[in-house]
Amino acid sequence: MKVTVKCFSQVKYALGTDDLVLKLDIGTTTEILEKVIREKAGGKLDGVSLRVAVNQKYVPENTELNDGDEVAFIPPVQGG
Repeated sequence: MKVTVKCFSQVKYALGTDDLVLKLDIGTTTEILEKVIREKAGGKLDGVSLRVAVNQKYVPENTELNDGDEVAFIPPVQGG
C-alpha cells in the first residue's frame, strides 16, 4: 500500500521535503511509520514529540493505516 506523509516544521527540516510517498506493508500502523520517519531523519527528531494525524484528523498512537492515507507528523507548536 502507499501512503503520503506530509512534513511540517521540524519534520520538514529533518527530512528535507514537504511530503513523501512511501510504500508500506498492509497492516502498518502509525507507530511503525513514526519509527520509519525517525530513522529517515537520522537522529534529527530525537527528543521531539510528535502528534499524528491521518486524513487531517488526530488519531491514537497505534492506528492501522490504509492504502491512500495521508499522514502528518506534527511537532509541538513553537512560539517566538
